[in-house]
Amino acid sequence: MTPDDLVEIELIKQLKYRYARCLDLKLWDELRACLTHDCVCDYSGGKYHHEGADAIVAWIKKGMGAETFLSSHKMHHPEIVLTGPDSATGTWALDDRVIMEDLKLVVRGCCFYTDTYVKNDGEWKIATTGYKRVYEEIEPKPDLNITAHYWRTGGQSALPA
Repeated sequence: MTPDDLVEIELIKQLKYRYARCLDLKLWDELRACLTHDCVCDYSGGKYHHEGADAIVAWIKKGMGAETFLSSHKMHHPEIVLTGPDSATGTWALDDRVIMEDLKLVVRGCCFYTDTYVKNDGEWKIATTGYKRVYEEIEPKPDLNITAHYWRTGGQSALPA
């Protein structure tokens, strides 16, 4: 592995981290920019299959777009292999947590993403992505108390200093 290879791997890591940040902050245009126009996703072991970046983002936005849907996606332990000068594969561990305020539910789980990447015009993009769950659990939270909220409180906590 060369120093240049390490730079390319770091750029791919930044791409995947950006993807997670855009999911959680509902930055749909930036999320779309992480994907190739013909990207294919197979989330939840292929249960949720979508083709094309616009279709993928529209589906995600429909499910996660409400400000009452709070999520945290933590990508880690990347295993990235450069398969050519403009192609790569990656496997990522994900720990995620979702709070559905309106339903007073918390969803937690973990999975492994498998991706392929292509480099177009000097920029890495996700060409295929998908995950299979290791586990997923849902917990009712009838006494849910959100003390900080990115959209409603500007991310500031209501707790005293």
